[in-house]
Amino acid sequence: MNGEKFIEVPETNTESEIKEFIDSMNRCPKSGLHNPLKNPDRYLLYGEVCKRLVTAMQEPEVEDFFAKLVQRVVGKSDAQARAEVVVTRKMLENFCGDNVRFLLKSFNVPGDYQGQYSTGYRFPYGSCALITPFNFPIEIPVLQMMGAVFCGNKLVFKGDPRVSIVMDQFLRLMDHCGAPPTDIDFINSGGQVMERVLLGANIKMTQFTGSSKVAHHLVDKLKGKVRIEDAGFDWKILGPDVREFDYVAWQCDQDAYAASGQKCSAQSILFAHEKWVKAGLIQKLKDLAARRKLDDGTIGPVLTWNNE
Repeated sequence: MNGEKFIEVPETNTESEIKEFIDSMNRCPKSGLHNPLKNPDRYLLYGEVCKRLVTAMQEPEVEDFFAKLVQRVVGKSDAQARAEVVVTRKMLENFCGDNVRFLLKSFNVPGDYQGQYSTGYRFPYGSCALITPFNFPIEIPVLQMMGAVFCGNKLVFKGDPRVSIVMDQFLRLMDHCGAPPTDIDFINSGGQVMERVLLGANIKMTQFTGSSKVAHHLVDKLKGKVRIEDAGFDWKILGPDVREFDYVAWQCDQDAYAASGQKCSAQSILFAHEKWVKAGLIQKLKDLAARRKLDDGTIGPVLTWNNE
């Protein structure tokens, strides 16, 4: 890392560019792109797409490509970056074949007299939006994005522009594997431009993963039509029984500093009984943290000097 530019990302900001995204989303009907009564063949199409994606991602060179690409934009070790790619592939494995169709299973309830019954279908929202953070540049977007398109929604997707090259390449892989290229609109922009798209288009539901500050803002602006995966402040409490000292110390270090602490499950604060302190836990944690270095990705660069 030397501060030189190594990725160029387009920025959507002109009126005509913004209008293209708004018009595209508004063309999606309320019934979605497919549902149990319309274009059901697309359920099988996405089952086939998942099969082809899994086959591609099982190739060592493809797995290496995405793992290294994740490392280019996020401070992660090879094991962490590779695990993110593998988890993404495992999710896709679950939806090969007929499993996309089974995901949309309906129900039927008998009535209380002859000929009466109630049938419920799982319908899409129609036009939806997905906003994801930087810390998991392939896992979070793909898992949430695929769930949306499986169900028949048309999606406008905005990731963090600093890491969006990862999803740029994954969307190209989806296209190669037969996914309809018009199902997902991929936008690179700042938050204000994305807000204009959300408010200008007839977006029925937005999935947001990120800070609580932005989450509160979106809830207000979108009048509640948003699903939030918020930030976490996670406690770990060590009671009076000191057992498996080395393992517990390693786990505490891993939970606090793996992926530079940039994950919602990261250990934010540790409460340790005095017996753990007397056993040398603090010094052990200090020694373990000191082993982390930028060279092998076990710690990332400083992102901000404070939380203001």
